[in-house]
Amino acid sequence: MSTTQSILLRPRPYAQHAGSFFLVALLPPRKVVPALPSEIWSAIFEFVAIQPGLQPLWSLLTVCKLFKEIAISQLYARVVISSISAFEKFVERLHFADQRWDSLRRIPFSTPGRWVQALDLSRIEYAGRAQALLLDSLLVKLFPLVPFLARFSMNPSFVLSRRAMECLGQRQGIANIRALEGISYVPSGFPMEESLLQLLRCCSNIEELELIGRGLDPAEMDTTFQHAEMSTPDSLIPLNLPCLRTLTILSVYSSTLLLSLLLSPLQSLQKLTITPYDDVPAALSSQFIATHGPSLRSLLLFTPKSWPTRLHPSPDTLLCTSPTLRHLSLERPLPSQLTLPSGTSHPLQILSIPRPDPDFWFVLERLLPRLPALRAVRARDVRWLRKGMGSGAQAAGVQGELREVETTASAEGDPGSGCGLE
Repeated sequence: MSTTQSILLRPRPYAQHAGSFFLVALLPPRKVVPALPSEIWSAIFEFVAIQPGLQPLWSLLTVCKLFKEIAISQLYARVVISSISAFEKFVERLHFADQRWDSLRRIPFSTPGRWVQALDLSRIEYAGRAQALLLDSLLVKLFPLVPFLARFSMNPSFVLSRRAMECLGQRQGIANIRALEGISYVPSGFPMEESLLQLLRCCSNIEELELIGRGLDPAEMDTTFQHAEMSTPDSLIPLNLPCLRTLTILSVYSSTLLLSLLLSPLQSLQKLTITPYDDVPAALSSQFIATHGPSLRSLLLFTPKSWPTRLHPSPDTLLCTSPTLRHLSLERPLPSQLTLPSGTSHPLQILSIPRPDPDFWFVLERLLPRLPALRAVRARDVRWLRKGMGSGAQAAGVQGELREVETTASAEGDPGSGCGLE
């Protein structure tokens, strides 16, 4: 009620002295809260959804009908499933909703399938071939129901079949795919084009791609596959991936897919994670780094740990082939040298190395004056001694060499461009 309105209390007509009295409110007038548009509520719930844990988002469903209508779409937007039974129920829920959908509602796709934007199945543990077959069948049933799926993550222990990849590539909305993570890659020895290669030809807007191979030694490959690897580059059609920014290729030394990516113009590629195979004559990893190195900002060399672990050297021309590199992560065995053109410096800022050895420190000391922008040298798999240990123990072994390099770099370099051990 507005405060400008006055309320008069008038006595009854038969009162001895007639008059009027003003009614004064004892409490201030109630403020009217303006209604927020649904887009603002969606933005608020989206912020709640990215917080760790889904309990706050579940609690919003019971507040009111408006909150339920807005929050339920955010609940289905990012789906993380950790068991095959839960994934089976999720697919049945989407399939049941799709059967009840009709086009008279003027909605292009059924709900909640059209709400799903990210699907993470990386937490499902491999429990045998029967489970893998069930998961593959569920994916074939699921992919047509999620047209706006943008991010898909898998456990590399599961290998997607050809029918699953074709179902994903031929569905409506394949242009919405932005990231494929944890995709297990098994090179094919057949002359026909691989199913994963056909899938990538449809994902023209993909930005992140993670492929994990089996890591077989070249001596264990059959002659048919070796002959397929030696096919002429003219028989391969390059991929059109103009938006690809992050690429991970692990335990793949040579394949038709890797050769197609080598011939493709990946002008947006900035971060590359690859397993080095510099000592294998037929490997394409070193050539891949040399070809796409000029645009890289981050290069990580990584070999997945397995039994037995086969470690291969990396090329010593990494800084030459990647002139704009800012972050470099090396793998064992560490290179005996890192060459640079004479009289030139490199803008490298972060260098990450595994557990160092004395030989590599000489390589690093010779390289430090030519890395003016270097800010940190990160040593992995290294544990510092406790502060309670004596100064003599802290200055011994690898830890002593680490602290000596840190002190030397801090004394010779500028305060803003020094080298700190992390």
